Amino acid sequence: MTFPGRFADQFVADQLHTVSLSFLVDNLDVRRGGVGANIAFGMGQLGTRPILVGAAGFDFDEYRAWLDRHGVDTESVRISDTLHTARFVCTTDADHNQIGSFYTGAMSEARLIELKTVADRVGGLDLVSIGADDPEGMLRHTEECRSRGIPFAADFSQQIARMNGEEIRILLDGATYLFSNEYEKGLIETKTGWSDAEILGRVGHRVTTLGARGVRIEQAGGETIEVGCPDEERKADPTGVGDAFRAGFLSGLAWGVPLERAAQVGCMLATLVIETVGTQEYQLRRGHFMERFTKAYGDEAAEEVREHLG
Repeated sequence: MTFPGRFADQFVADQLHTVSLSFLVDNLDVRRGGVGANIAFGMGQLGTRPILVGAAGFDFDEYRAWLDRHGVDTESVRISDTLHTARFVCTTDADHNQIGSFYTGAMSEARLIELKTVADRVGGLDLVSIGADDPEGMLRHTEECRSRGIPFAADFSQQIARMNGEEIRILLDGATYLFSNEYEKGLIETKTGWSDAEILGRVGHRVTTLGARGVRIEQAGGETIEVGCPDEERKADPTGVGDAFRAGFLSGLAWGVPLERAAQVGCMLATLVIETVGTQEYQLRRGHFMERFTKAYGDEAAEEVREHLG
């Protein structure tokens, strides 16, 4: 929502202990989101038919229909009988200050989901990407992956702030991929007490997004890969860019292309998202995607990707 005035003008200095305010807003934009759904949407756009696992509310029908139409398997989403789907509500004033609230809602029921049920339904799982979710659910799914020998990616992102070092150590130990941005990378090392080298020794690959500079992929005992971003046509909204990168990268893994190529697909998809307001508002037109991908990464790279896009 957008408030045309300034929040600061509404506060009375000696009454801050008893604030009661209401803002008449001009605009209301309702947008789809959630890291799991954002990643799954991007993968669906790329044709990899991802399976979305999480908990939503009884108000999920419209969102489910949207995801189903865009190539996402939503049959393993748990629906709460009593709670609404998690959501973030934010009001922005004329100075771009924000007041926001995050409602957890049905997300807290993610801890009740068993991955074996999902695996049995679809005939096995190639890789489970454990993103920001109910913290107990993240821990349960990580432990289940380890006990059942299912490869997993650790991607705590927004939840890293509330987690302690022991929880983070549990979530990343044995991961095939560890995702973070540069700031989160430092926070992981500080909280766990493990050095960069020690963490890399406990995961197969460390994938660090670098903002406008692209991404760096470190491999235990292997060479480091760095991939830059394609040129942007415009910068509209950075929300969801990290999710889009993951969608492209994970799709590349599903296709079986080399890590560098997978990272390039991720960076291309992330660029489409930053040019669009909203996390799932972009359109992936194959011809346009391949034209820009070829310009950014060359004919050889494009040839490897084109056959998977169709």
